Amino acid sequence: MSRLGKKSVTVPLGTDVSVASSEITVKGKGGTLKRSIHPAISIVVDKGEVAVTPKDSSRLAKALWGTYAAHVRNMIAGVNTPFAKKLQVEGIGFKAELAGKQLKLAVGFSHPVLLDIPAGITAAVEKNIITVSGADKEQVGEFAASIRGTKEPEPYKGKGIRYEGEVVRQKQGKKAAAAAA
Repeated sequence: MSRLGKKSVTVPLGTDVSVASSEITVKGKGGTLKRSIHPAISIVVDKGEVAVTPKDSSRLAKALWGTYAAHVRNMIAGVNTPFAKKLQVEGIGFKAELAGKQLKLAVGFSHPVLLDIPAGITAAVEKNIITVSGADKEQVGEFAASIRGTKEPEPYKGKGIRYEGEVVRQKQGKKAAAAAA
């Protein structure tokens, strides 16, 4: 039994949730999100609440029950207040800047890395901090991970792109290893 799935999701004022055949649509001040519904899951909107239930007692339906409840919660939260991830660019000569619909990263390669900003996502660069925000939690997280993946922080000097607040464990260099031997 899913503890998340048992609880119905309340719909705040100014947000419209509708279910048509096999698709759920959530509209709010932050935009519109759509997601297809798996045939093993049933979603019902009634009196300002959304209830997610499995259609049968199969293992797949039970597994998807809580997942779809979380998706609906995230969709409702995202159209009201956008999700945001912040990344730090750390290192001498490393920088990030916006170039139209692209994010231009100079992170120690012989060429700048250009990343296309997906539709529905906004990116802002201030000094060495990149802020990625949008209504879709999955899309925001995926784009932030692709930015971080271009140059992950290395363990010796800590240079690279990391999430704000992420702690990179530093390894000792050659000097410490030579002194121990």
